[in-house]
Amino acid sequence: MTEQEFLRLRNGTDVRGTAVAGVKDDPVTLTDEAVLAIARAFTVWAAKKTGVSAPTVAVGHDSRISAEHISSLVAEGVTSCGGNVILTGLSSTPSMFMLLQDDFGADVSVMITASHLPYQKNGLKFFAKDGGLEGGDVAEILKIAAAGNFPAGKGTVSRKSYIGKYAQDLVDKVRAACGTDKPLQGKRILVDAGNGAGGFYVDLVLKPLGADTTGSQFLEPDGTFPNHIPNPENETAMQSVCAAVRANKADFGIIFDTDVDRAGAVAPDGEEINRNRLIALISAILLEERKGAYIVTDSVTSDGLAAFIKAHGGVHYRFRRGYKNVINESKRLNAEGKYSPLAIETSGHAALSENYFLDDGAYLVTRLLIALAKCAKEGKDLMALIADLPEPAEAAEVRLGFMPGCDFRTLGAGVIADFEKHARETEYLSLAPDNHEGVRVNFDASHGNGWALLRMSLHEPIMPINVESNEKGGNKRIMQELYAFLKGYDFLDTQPLKNKL
Repeated sequence: MTEQEFLRLRNGTDVRGTAVAGVKDDPVTLTDEAVLAIARAFTVWAAKKTGVSAPTVAVGHDSRISAEHISSLVAEGVTSCGGNVILTGLSSTPSMFMLLQDDFGADVSVMITASHLPYQKNGLKFFAKDGGLEGGDVAEILKIAAAGNFPAGKGTVSRKSYIGKYAQDLVDKVRAACGTDKPLQGKRILVDAGNGAGGFYVDLVLKPLGADTTGSQFLEPDGTFPNHIPNPENETAMQSVCAAVRANKADFGIIFDTDVDRAGAVAPDGEEINRNRLIALISAILLEERKGAYIVTDSVTSDGLAAFIKAHGGVHYRFRRGYKNVINESKRLNAEGKYSPLAIETSGHAALSENYFLDDGAYLVTRLLIALAKCAKEGKDLMALIADLPEPAEAAEVRLGFMPGCDFRTLGAGVIADFEKHARETEYLSLAPDNHEGVRVNFDASHGNGWALLRMSLHEPIMPINVESNEKGGNKRIMQELYAFLKGYDFLDTQPLKNKL
């Protein structure tokens, strides 16, 4: 494989590709050859990073059908370069970082996952003791893989699970915060794991804390994902767990993505706690503990959320999409002396400063459960914490594609610049003062009473447009304005926007 072919496997800070043959128009790209070379390259990189000539690499995986095979390939690649391997079996992505903070015996780790992508996909996510690797680190590993200059050696392979210890740490945290062994006694809390890796949370966290977990569903690992996509952002998945909460009269519902680095939640009435509501809930909890905190979110959060955070004594800081982007910005603010305890995306990626800034869905919902237990003890309703959240009357996302083969990044940047100029020159439009991605434009009361954000997708030839309005029918007026402006760009497919009119 060429260096270019290897670099095509990089997806932000991960390696991702197609691992299972048989899906039309989706040929295998994460080949055995590629996995072996990447594992060897990571071993070389890790030796340089840690100063350990024969690093020990922990290797875990989620429930995907290609997971065991890729695990064996990674083990073969690492040991052939003299590194040692600890196979942790079914694991969550956050646990593969946490084991590096513990006395587990690993110098670095690899998680085999492709998050919520379809069953034929898979990938590798890398950790060192100071956190997940950055995109530049992954590019360096892929270049080493392409060069193919690996040392020869013969390392060892052992097996040791860590998920039990990881879960026990969560249990201990809840007990310490609540001052009792079973703070969830009398509460019915159900989990939808989507047949991913999150099923452990029922038996290893909720039941020891006293919760009744009746109604929990899709806990068994199954890499074909037969029930729904394991993704809190997926409408079908969220409808499924909401229905389960209502049917079982649960006090709280939890839904994880495949590898448990993201989560969503459900209120007792079966209404989802997701996106802006999830951010508001964890923000309210943190701001009760310390006022003046900077809450870093991605760029598509609502104006109502910003008002909510301000009303609760915090500072809302919108930044670029991408979980690494918001995490790194929160870290930067802390380094400047601006206290920032939370970096969170509307997708459910949430990282708390108290937890190594690790995006950890299980830790996030554990934090919510501590608040739930404390509220119950005081005779309060957890959802009362966000009762004053102003929510938009309408919200939508439209994704516009580019003509195949065009220089979409340059052309997209031009469209965004043109729209910014248009907003500056149009009386009823105004630019959002705190935007860090694309262009965010406010529409006055007579032209939609809301806002629109034009931005470029991080990885695809797509221009997503997010629209919110504070009144029914407002989105349509905003989209009419957008369509009138964008329809003249012949390299953009504006039909999805036209379909909304």
